[in-house]
Amino acid sequence: MNKYKNLLLDSASKLDAITNSYGEITKLAISIIEDNSQTATISLIKKISEVVDNYNYKIEVKQVAQLLNSNLIEYYGYTTLQNICKQDKAIQEDTRTLEELINELNALIGLETVKTKVNDLIAYQKVQKLREQKNLHTSKNTLRMVFTGNPGTGKTTVARIVGRLYKQIGLLSKGHFIEVSRTDLIAGYQGQSALKVRSVIEKAKGGVLFIDEAYSITENDHSDSYGRECLTELTKALEDYRDDLVVIVACYTEPMNKFFASNPGLKSRFNTFIEFQDYSAEELDKILISMCSSNDYILDEKAHKAIYEFLKKCVVEKKNNFSNGRLVRNLYDDLVMNHARRVVNIENPTKEDLS
Repeated sequence: MNKYKNLLLDSASKLDAITNSYGEITKLAISIIEDNSQTATISLIKKISEVVDNYNYKIEVKQVAQLLNSNLIEYYGYTTLQNICKQDKAIQEDTRTLEELINELNALIGLETVKTKVNDLIAYQKVQKLREQKNLHTSKNTLRMVFTGNPGTGKTTVARIVGRLYKQIGLLSKGHFIEVSRTDLIAGYQGQSALKVRSVIEKAKGGVLFIDEAYSITENDHSDSYGRECLTELTKALEDYRDDLVVIVACYTEPMNKFFASNPGLKSRFNTFIEFQDYSAEELDKILISMCSSNDYILDEKAHKAIYEFLKKCVVEKKNNFSNGRLVRNLYDDLVMNHARRVVNIENPTKEDLS
C-alpha cells in the first residue's frame, strides 16, 4: 500500500514544482490518501487535464502529468481490490478489548455530551446482555441512531467506534463500517434504487451502515419517486435486519427534520438522537497540537499564539464555511506544506529543522 501512496505523492509533488502550483496538487493527493476524498479526486483529475491540454507546457511537463494520472489510477485500483478481498480479514484483526475501545472514545477531544451518551448506550446494552442470560425480557432498541451537527464535529469517527464497541459486547457479528450517501442509494431508473439499497444493506449486515447527509435523499421537493423508493426500502431493512445491523443517519439538524417529515414512519424507527456540538477554540487548538505531536512536528510558540487567535476568530464569526475539525486538518496540511517549502532549501537539515 505504501508503494502506491508514495508513487502518487511523489508524482504530485513533481507536478506541483514544475507548474508552480504552490502545493495545491500535493494537497489534493494527501486529501485523497488520508480522507478518501472524492472532491479532491475530481479536482486532481481536472488539474491533470489542464496541464495535458495546455499547449504552453512542454512535453516533459505533460509527461509528469500523465504519470500522475497513471499513479492515481493504480492507487485507486489497488485500494479497491484491497477493500474487496480483505474486508473480513480487516474486521477480524481488530482485537482491542472493550476497555481499550471505550478509552479510544473517551480520548477524543471535546464531544463531552456525545461521549456520555455513547457510554450510556454501552452500559445499557451490557445490562441487556446480562438480563438475556437470566432469561429476562431484553431490548436492542439502540441500534438505530441519528447524529446531527455541523461538518467536522466527529460524527463519522464516533460511528466507527460504535460499531467496534457493539461488536465487542456481542450485539454485532462483524462490527465493520459502511459509509454511503445519496449516490450510493439512488439510481436513475425506477426500481433500481431498491436494488441499490438492498445491495448496500447486504454489505452492511453485521456492522454499521452510516448514511451521511441523509437529507439529500429527499432534498428535491419536486423530484420523482426515486427518493421515496429508497426510503421505503430502507424502512423495510430496519425491520428485517434489526438484530444485526446498526443504522446511523447523519446531517445538519434542520435538514434532518425535513428528512424525517418526508416519511412519517421513518422517524419512529429511530430512538437514539445525538447532537454533536461545534468545537470551541480551545478544543480546536488541542486537536491541532495533537496532530502535530502524533506526526513528530513541533509548533513554534509564536506561530501557535497566532493560530490560536485565528481559531478564536473563526469560532466567534462562524461563517458558512466554518468546518470545525476539517478546518484544523486543512490548517495542519498548510503548516506541513509551508514547513516543507522552507526546509527543502536547507542543506543537511537537522532533526530539529525537520521537526
